[in-house]
Amino acid sequence: MGILIKNHWARLIVLTAALYQVAAAIEGFFWPKFFWDFLTKNLDGFVKPIPILQIINLVLGLVTLAWEWPLKRLSRLSLHKSIEWRIMMYPLNVMTAVLLYQGTNAALYYLIGIVVYFWAYTEGEIVCPRPWSLPKRRRPRTAA
Repeated sequence: MGILIKNHWARLIVLTAALYQVAAAIEGFFWPKFFWDFLTKNLDGFVKPIPILQIINLVLGLVTLAWEWPLKRLSRLSLHKSIEWRIMMYPLNVMTAVLLYQGTNAALYYLIGIVVYFWAYTEGEIVCPRPWSLPKRRRPRTAA
């Protein structure tokens, strides 16, 4: 058995959340509903007649998909290698996903992904330049 690479696991969770967020945004175009509409109807303007919240969710979901499964050119950027940026930016995805009625599952998956990314960050894991690769091991020096 190998060691659990938590940033790979978190990447899979966040990819799932981003797919859910994109699907929720597309579904929200057809059945617009603000999640907290049982408390007040004042916020329905964010989902209909102009689908502001759905567009924001769609854009954030697609950006997250591009960030987590990058092209070769994008994977060399320091933004892709940074776990800290992920921990700071994904709460924005959680906030927008939880506001849309269809996006509550995506928000829960994002929260789990943030926790796992934080766990990876505290253990000193790094994101490799090439997606889904293993970090290079340092060879121990031998006493000569």
